[in-house]
Amino acid sequence: MDSKQATATRPPHGAPVVVEVEEAEAALVENYRRLVRLAYLALPVSLGRHRRVLTAHSLVQAALPRSRRAAEGAYELVREEVLRGVLEFGGERAKKWRAAVLPPYVWGLRLHPKAGGADEAGVDRALAELGAAARAACVLRELEGLDGREVRGLLVALAVEDPRGAVQAAEAVPQGLIHAGEFDPCTVQARPDDLLRRRQHVKAGLIAAGALAITAALIGTLGGGSPEPYAAGGSPGSSYAGSGSFLDPAKLVRVRASAWTDASRLDFTAWPARGSRTKDTALLRRALAVWADPGARVTVSATKGTSKSLPAQQPQLLYAGEVDQAAVVLMYDGMRVVRYAEPRGGEGAAALDFARVDGAGLTTAAVVIGRTDGNTRFLTAPWVSEARSRNLLGPVAGTQPLTRAADGVTGPMRMPGADSTDGVCGGSWPALQLQASARLGKRQPFLFTDLGDLLPVHLTYQPSGSDAPGEATGPRGLASWARTACHLGTMGGQGVRQVNNWEYARQRLPESNGTADWVCTRSETWRGEGRALALFMPPAASPTSPATAVGSSGSGTGACGVYVPRVLAGVLWKSSAGHWYLLAAGSPDVAQIQATGGVRATTDGSTLAAPAEQGARAELAGVLESGGTVRTFG
Repeated sequence: MDSKQATATRPPHGAPVVVEVEEAEAALVENYRRLVRLAYLALPVSLGRHRRVLTAHSLVQAALPRSRRAAEGAYELVREEVLRGVLEFGGERAKKWRAAVLPPYVWGLRLHPKAGGADEAGVDRALAELGAAARAACVLRELEGLDGREVRGLLVALAVEDPRGAVQAAEAVPQGLIHAGEFDPCTVQARPDDLLRRRQHVKAGLIAAGALAITAALIGTLGGGSPEPYAAGGSPGSSYAGSGSFLDPAKLVRVRASAWTDASRLDFTAWPARGSRTKDTALLRRALAVWADPGARVTVSATKGTSKSLPAQQPQLLYAGEVDQAAVVLMYDGMRVVRYAEPRGGEGAAALDFARVDGAGLTTAAVVIGRTDGNTRFLTAPWVSEARSRNLLGPVAGTQPLTRAADGVTGPMRMPGADSTDGVCGGSWPALQLQASARLGKRQPFLFTDLGDLLPVHLTYQPSGSDAPGEATGPRGLASWARTACHLGTMGGQGVRQVNNWEYARQRLPESNGTADWVCTRSETWRGEGRALALFMPPAASPTSPATAVGSSGSGTGACGVYVPRVLAGVLWKSSAGHWYLLAAGSPDVAQIQATGGVRATTDGSTLAAPAEQGARAELAGVLESGGTVRTFG
C-alpha cells in the first residue's frame, strides 16, 4: 500500500428494514445449503460428524422467525438466527435448545460428509480448539466473506462476551479450505454402525423384516438400470410431480437464427438454439429430467436469490453441444438461465446451475458455458460480431483476438486470479470485450469480467459530471479500472450483474502533492440489491497502483446509484513531507462537509482537507444543496 494512504473513518451501518416471514422463508430456502454448512462448521467438533450434520440441519430449519422482524435483510436475519442457535447450543440454554432442535434419531444409520485429506483434517482440529464464538467468527470470515469489523458487529448483536478476541482466535484456522466437500453437510454418505450389537439386541423377526425392506429398496433403486443416470426420478417416462410437459424435449422452444435482427427487444428470447447436439433428444431429455429431479450425482448451484424450481413456462433451448470434456445444455425459462453439464464419458458428477436474468438486454451478451483448469469459455449473444480479451491491469496494452466458433462459443480465456496466489490480485485481470453487430448502429464495445457466476459481470464507467454509466472501453474508463480491478475479487459469487466506476470528485492535495480522484464503485445484482465501495486514488508512480478502499456499504444500499447519486468518504493521508491530513470528498450535490471527533473542521464545497494527527478518528457529515444530509458508510 502507498505510504500516503491510510484507513478511512468507519461510519455506522445503514438503517434496518422490516423483513416479512415470507421473505425470510425465501432467503432460508434459497441459501439452505450455505446456512447448513455455516452451522455445521460453527458447531462443536466434539459432537461427531453424524450429530453435527443432523444438528446443523435442525438449527437451520428452526431459524425461520414466527413474525416480521427488523433486520438488514432477509438473509442476514436467518443467518443471525442460525448463529444464535449454534452459540446457544453450547451455552447455558443448551438444554432448552437441544430439546427444541434435537435431530431425528435414525436407527443404526450414520451420516457424514465425504472424507477429506490431511489439510481438511487440520482444519477440523483447529476448529476443535476454538470456542463457539471463535468458530462462528471463522466461518463468517471465510464462508460469508465478512471483514473483521462486520464479524465483530454481528457477534455483538448476538451478545458474545469478547467479540474482538473471538475474531483474533479465528485467525489461527487455515484459510481457503472450509469450502471443501468434507464440510458440506448437504452432501452426505450413509453407513450402518453397530450391526453386530443390534443383531444381539433386536428380535430376529424385526431384523428379517428390515433386511427385506432394505433389499427391496436396493432392487428398486439399482435393479432397473435407469437410462437417466443423473436424474433421481428414473426413466424418461417417469412422472415428476408438477413437471407437466416440461420434460418433453420436443416441446422446447426454439427461435430462428435471425430472430434478433427484427426483435422488439434484445434479450434471451432472441437467442437461437445453437451447438452440435441441439437434435440430441437423449441429452435434452436427461437435462430436463435432472432439472425436474436432480439425483445424488448432480451438483446443484444457484446464484443468490435464484429459485431452483421447475419452470413457469416452456423452456427455450439456447445451446446443446460439447465444451471441452463435457456435454452442455443451456436453457432459458423467462426468468432464469439454466445450465446442465455432464461428463462426455458418463463417469463422474453432473452439474445443474441456475442464474436470474430478468431484465436482460443488449449488454447481456455472454453466458459462461464451461470452466476447465482456470479457463472460461463463453457463449456469446447472436448479435456479437467480435470477441477479444484484454488485461484490465494493462490499460494501454490493447486487446488480443479471442477465437469464436460458428456456434458462438469462444476460445478459452483465463479466469481472474487463476495464475496468482489466493488472496493476491496478481499481475493481470482478464476481461472479455465484445463488439455488437453494425446492424445495431455504431456502439462502443462492452467489457465483462468473470466473477465465478453463470453470467459475466458488465463493467461500466461514469466520469465526473455524467448522469449515467457508459461503457468502460474508452481510455479514461480503462485507466480507472486499471486501478480498481483488484477490488472486484470481493464481489464474486453474489450474482452481480454490473459494476460501475463513478468518479464523483477530484481534489487538489495539500502541499502541491497533485490531484486525487475519488471513485465510488457500485455493484448491482440481478435481484436488485446494490453495494457501494468508496475508493481513494492519489497520484501514483504506476498506472495500476491499486486504489485504497475507504468505505463500503452493506447490501441493499442505493448509494452511488441512478436514484441515489450521492456519497461521502474520508481518509487519513500523509503528504510527501510527512504531514498528516484528513481528506474528504462528497458527490457534486454536497455543499458543506463537517468533521467532528478526532479532527474538527468545516468547509464549504464538496471536498475537505484538514491537518490531523496520525491515527486520528473523525466522523464526517455532509450537507446537501437541498438541505438534507449525507454520511459516510463503513
